[in-house]
Amino acid sequence: MITTDFVPGSPCWLDLGAPDVQAAAAFYGAVLGWDFESMGDGEDMEGGMFRSDGKIVAGLGKLTEEGARPAWMIYYCVADADATTQAVQRAGGTVRVAPMDLDEWGRMAQYSDPLGGQFAVWQPGTNKGVELVDVPGSLSWTELYTTDTASAKEFYGEVLGWRFSDMELPGGGGTYSLITPAGLPEERMHGGLMELPKENLALTGGRPYWHPVFAVADCDAAVAKVTENGGSVQMGPDDAEGVGRLAVCLDPSGADFVVLAPASS
Repeated sequence: MITTDFVPGSPCWLDLGAPDVQAAAAFYGAVLGWDFESMGDGEDMEGGMFRSDGKIVAGLGKLTEEGARPAWMIYYCVADADATTQAVQRAGGTVRVAPMDLDEWGRMAQYSDPLGGQFAVWQPGTNKGVELVDVPGSLSWTELYTTDTASAKEFYGEVLGWRFSDMELPGGGGTYSLITPAGLPEERMHGGLMELPKENLALTGGRPYWHPVFAVADCDAAVAKVTENGGSVQMGPDDAEGVGRLAVCLDPSGADFVVLAPASS
């Protein structure tokens, strides 16, 4: 489970890079019930914060990187962004955005793993991260689709200290690798790795990618909101034994995410 007791290696923040901030704010407001707090006005609006029940659940910014696709970026907590950057380089990753301070809030950096999967880190200052997780309308899991699980385990294990445990998916669906931060029990697992062939990663032309899983109270109702508001569904809704009912979705600009109604404990 994801908590707001952020420890090194745990997800602590996420933000969406979108070509149309106002349209993205309207879409996620309709689908997940989020309120949007803008940091600008009208056509000059560059982004802001999403809130649920008054608590920050994610960020939203205008997509400005040339050639980049609209996507969610997941940030993992680290004690030292500069040391993490050195570890990324030693392990064969790429620094996309060098460590930089965001006022007194904290220090961030963005990377690509050796196969191209993009992720980020956050060294907290006064801002520790999102304020609400693991309840409907908030982040509940993070997931990497990769073409090489073994290489991903080696890289992220070295860079972020993650531990992995494998489980076989029902119906011969392959192996799913669960992620737990170093030194924590498996109850604190926060994500997973899924190996897929390049042809199944069409969103990125075969490059691995991370996406967020958002908890919802009713998966089918959330999927209906997705399609009613210009999004689409890549897979599902389907029931996953012991997990819940989920669907893989795209927002109107093509950013991917998953909605999950967790199974009753």
